[in-house]
Amino acid sequence: MLTGKTNEEKIWNYLTAAGLTACGAAGLMGNLHAESGLNPQNLQNTYEKKLGYTDATYTAAVDNGTYTGFDTDRAGYGLCQWTYHTRKAALLAFAKAAGKSVGDLETQLAFLVKELKSSFPAVMYVLRTAKTVWEASDMVLLDFERPADRSDENCERRASYGQKYFDKYAKKGSDSTMGFTNSSLATVKMISPNKTVNRNHVIDTITIHCFVGQVTAKRGCEVFQPSSKQASCNYVVGYDGSIGLCVEEKDRSWCTGGTMKVNGISGSSNDYQAVTIEVASNTTHPYAITDKAMAALIELCADICRRNGIKKLLWSGDKNLVGQPSKQNMTVHRWFANKACPGDYIYQRLGDIAAKVNAKLGATGAAPVQPSAPVSSVPYKVRITATDLRIRKGPGTNTAIVQNAITPGVYTIVSEATGKGATLWGKLKSGKGWVSLDFCKKI
Repeated sequence: MLTGKTNEEKIWNYLTAAGLTACGAAGLMGNLHAESGLNPQNLQNTYEKKLGYTDATYTAAVDNGTYTGFDTDRAGYGLCQWTYHTRKAALLAFAKAAGKSVGDLETQLAFLVKELKSSFPAVMYVLRTAKTVWEASDMVLLDFERPADRSDENCERRASYGQKYFDKYAKKGSDSTMGFTNSSLATVKMISPNKTVNRNHVIDTITIHCFVGQVTAKRGCEVFQPSSKQASCNYVVGYDGSIGLCVEEKDRSWCTGGTMKVNGISGSSNDYQAVTIEVASNTTHPYAITDKAMAALIELCADICRRNGIKKLLWSGDKNLVGQPSKQNMTVHRWFANKACPGDYIYQRLGDIAAKVNAKLGATGAAPVQPSAPVSSVPYKVRITATDLRIRKGPGTNTAIVQNAITPGVYTIVSEATGKGATLWGKLKSGKGWVSLDFCKKI
């Protein structure tokens, strides 16, 4: 029985006893906090006035049978803000079978775990294996709760809630924070962008890559310190805009012996010419980085240029950079080849990064042109199965919402474009607007 403790303590103990890792429990709790404030009797605020109930009176009316619309009223309720009629009906039946109130905390936790195991096994697997709070939080938000707001900002906010629970309840040394383990590595040296850094020869290249995991610079540097993996980087930019120095610029290295060589941009020659930067990215496609991380990356690149006499960043949009060192001095690691690579997110924005860095350097001349994302032959048809995919006025989440949910079905795409919030956007033949192609299957 969960007695003598606060709701959050009870929830933490129940979830970890159910086999969730500390990061898994924290990531789930961060989402529950966002949904209900960890209140098992929470009635969706917008429905209180509409239905004429408070949290307590709604719960009592459902329990005693005077209110019979629990499973059909579409009001979010409980820890998870269960809304869909079949899920609410299953919750109510579960509570009745146990002889408990529908608003009982332990009953809802038992139902939550049962629902995860039976209906959301992929989510449950991540929660039982997660080694980062962010990984668990994103999985719950995107594949279990699925709120209307699935922006990077909301992902970051919910993960930060989960991090607070991790910091409060996880035992020292268990799992990680938002990032990685291996605390035996050398302590990271945190820096500000204008700090003087030692170097012993001229830098002609800045090479950027993303790694999956919304972590602080400190955690990222614990991974990328020199080790037997023969891989390291000079700097890590955290999801929160923090910057960590892993390896002095004079000892710059990504990898030795070209073990991660792709398109000729990695290997021993690049080790001694390039300063390498790893940026924390989201854990799901399209592996975006936060606005804070992007701003810090731009500041860091500008600082590196100032200290090394690079007056204007040049870059190449070509996939293959072999034999072109004189034509560019900013590159992106793009390994994983044909997969949805974190490096591609930066690669598609490289022109914009260079333009903003050059603006800080006071460089004159035309701004770099943004490289195009891979463009398909249009028009073509796609199948959309998502029930809440938004139509936007333009190609980006920074444009107005034309329609909150497109009707699932087959649609024709007549144009493609890059933009904020998706790897690629597609314009609907109807002219109504643009949709994220990340949630469309080409047919």
